[in-house]
Amino acid sequence: MKSLIGFVGVGRMGANMARRLKDQGYSISAVSDRHAPAAESLAQELSCEAVTTPARVAKLSDVVLTVVTDDAAMDEIFSETDPSSLLAHAKGKLFINFATVSPESHIQAAARVEAKGGTSLEALMASSITQAREGTLYLMCGGKESVFEQARSILEALSSKLLYIGPAGDAAKVKALVNMVMNCNTAALAEGLGLGDALGLDLTMLRQVFGETGAASRVLVTDGEDMQNRDHECYFSAAHAAKDSGIALDLAQSAGLKLPLAKATIEQYQRLVEAGKGELDKSGVAELVFKGRMK
Repeated sequence: MKSLIGFVGVGRMGANMARRLKDQGYSISAVSDRHAPAAESLAQELSCEAVTTPARVAKLSDVVLTVVTDDAAMDEIFSETDPSSLLAHAKGKLFINFATVSPESHIQAAARVEAKGGTSLEALMASSITQAREGTLYLMCGGKESVFEQARSILEALSSKLLYIGPAGDAAKVKALVNMVMNCNTAALAEGLGLGDALGLDLTMLRQVFGETGAASRVLVTDGEDMQNRDHECYFSAAHAAKDSGIALDLAQSAGLKLPLAKATIEQYQRLVEAGKGELDKSGVAELVFKGRMK
């Protein structure tokens, strides 16, 4: 018999993961979100309970998947002092945490859950909304290997590539580096296309040349045309890009390294956030460098 699964955090990623698991024959027991209408709408769609507290999700579930925004949200849902947190019903439960937050946050959550008799795993996603719905996420997992094996069937239902990285916190470190490099590549691509535009070059031709030379990158495929056409429908926001590059820079500081390219990149994304455009897709960084797009 498949486990009862609850969700804390049902934004675009969490909601599509819940839909995918429902399609795969899992029973979704309860969903919760800071934005209550999102939980209520999804609960009606999936025939489950929309609840107002993480504690209620844990009570109704065997496994709880969390997809929250930042360290503060992780600390809140795994609070040791708030009776409405997940820890209220952690004993015997499995928690799989998908948030891109600091390694310390994942380590802390795992320790708190274990102290209450539960188990915890971090599962970091190097994918986007479409992959969440299709069950083709690229997942990097950290925690005890025995817990990884316990969670494997659920993780396989969500992913096309599944990696065990190492102890708690290690997958979060890898994810921070993935996003740091991705963000640098995105900002560099924006500058290349922006300069090409200023020089009067055909950008479709330029993207083709980039793709066949050393300028090729994954973000050229995902973001290049969007930058050219100013189509910044959000799959991974500029605000999240800034947050995730910040996690990597914090890790660099703790390791005694200076990363000038990553620092310049986060400053670009912070500019977008400060201009009120943080909810644009990360491709929106092109708005900063194309002539005439932002005053």
